[in-house]
Amino acid sequence: MYKNHLAAIGPIDVLLVTHTHVDHIGDAPTVARMHNIKLYGPADMVTPLTTLGILPADLGHRFNKTGRVTPAPGIKVAAVQAEHSSLRVWKNPATDKVESHPTGEPMGYIIELENGFKIWHMGDTGLFSDMKFISEHYKPDLVMVPIGGNVTMAPDDAAYALRTWIKPKMVIPMHYNSNPMTKGTLAEFQESMKGSNIRIIPMTEGETVQF
Repeated sequence: MYKNHLAAIGPIDVLLVTHTHVDHIGDAPTVARMHNIKLYGPADMVTPLTTLGILPADLGHRFNKTGRVTPAPGIKVAAVQAEHSSLRVWKNPATDKVESHPTGEPMGYIIELENGFKIWHMGDTGLFSDMKFISEHYKPDLVMVPIGGNVTMAPDDAAYALRTWIKPKMVIPMHYNSNPMTKGTLAEFQESMKGSNIRIIPMTEGETVQF
């Protein structure tokens, strides 16, 4: 939606990236430069971005699989585990060749707003049992959960995690209907969540939701 109009995104308070797959990092380095704002991400993701010249060093903040920061007044962010991979495909301007660069381990984020409302953005992830620990420790109100399958949890896996381990008040399903490999559907997720009192909030591109 903003591909050709990045200036229309602003203003930006916090810029978080879970890993460097193109559908997650997108234009984040360009946005960081445009707004002179730090890009927060895994340490071994931020370092290649800076050494390759994609991101100025002073605009990168390195987590290391965990950590907690206050990136803006009243906002607290904790990095948490995600089970996925991270790779940057980059065209070297010196050689005009496409290169693949491993970029560390992906992560999710617990984002606590000024009023104490907590959002768990899982990033891309499969099931892992410490989802239960993360939920018990941080107590997220809203979870943004991938349901597409193949490269993340499928709808039934996501529903299992939410109903059995996490038990938030609300959930926004994500990372589905985005490419041929993410065939999980909202309908399948809703079916797997039947009987649960967790509120499902479907969203589409450009939509905003208030809590």
